[in-house]
Amino acid sequence: MAKAAKPQKLNFLPKKTPAFIDNVVKGKSYTPLLVLLLVVAAFLIGMLVTKIQYLEKSAQQAPSVAQQQQQQGQQPPTLAPGQRVTVDTGNLPVMGDKNAKVTVVEFADYQCPYCEKWFTDSEQNMINDYVKTGKVKFAFRDYPFLGQESTWAAEAARCANDQGKFWDYHDYLYKHQGPENGGTFTKDSLKKFAADLGLDTTQFNSCLDTDKYSKAAADDLAAGQKAGVSGTPTIYVNGLQLVGAQPYETLKQTIDQELSK
Repeated sequence: MAKAAKPQKLNFLPKKTPAFIDNVVKGKSYTPLLVLLLVVAAFLIGMLVTKIQYLEKSAQQAPSVAQQQQQQGQQPPTLAPGQRVTVDTGNLPVMGDKNAKVTVVEFADYQCPYCEKWFTDSEQNMINDYVKTGKVKFAFRDYPFLGQESTWAAEAARCANDQGKFWDYHDYLYKHQGPENGGTFTKDSLKKFAADLGLDTTQFNSCLDTDKYSKAAADDLAAGQKAGVSGTPTIYVNGLQLVGAQPYETLKQTIDQELSK
């Protein structure tokens, strides 16, 4: 009778010790390999830290105007393309000929970096090309939605207006803009700006400390919401809405179209 075949014993162990283990046992150095692994690990950790910082920064940023309005139970009206909005010039000084054919109204926040960009890239060109030539009158209206320093800055510009220096102070704020709510537009800093511009500091400081124009700034914010502001800067050219720091050519084209009518 044939005997059953004896099962073979499976051996999964390598017949030979791997070279890297053998070398470790023998004391050979793997410093170059370890250095490479450390460099790769440091790079990956650096990427992770950067990503975490980015997410934290994004979470700390102020919500958009639309989000704030939604939280307050408000929604900006939806405008159809080419739809005109009735927007008045507010109660701050209007720059240019009061009989100009085209009226440009800007809603903006002094802390908004896109407002500063529009101030630098478009506003100055518009003033030179159209306001100074009598074709456009230009009005600024407050939309202080980025925090307490935005509100203080808006109030401070109105306090400067009491001394006939609104536009000077308006320009100074944009030229000295800093991080949002980072201490650039504290009341002490705003008082220093007034001194730098040669204002009567006793009068200015009293105006700012008593929040004389807090309601006026809030009223402008409400007017902007009613007009459909959904981001800053928002520009109205004879009631036609332009949102964001658009290129000067876009603004120029819209103004020229209005002048040709």
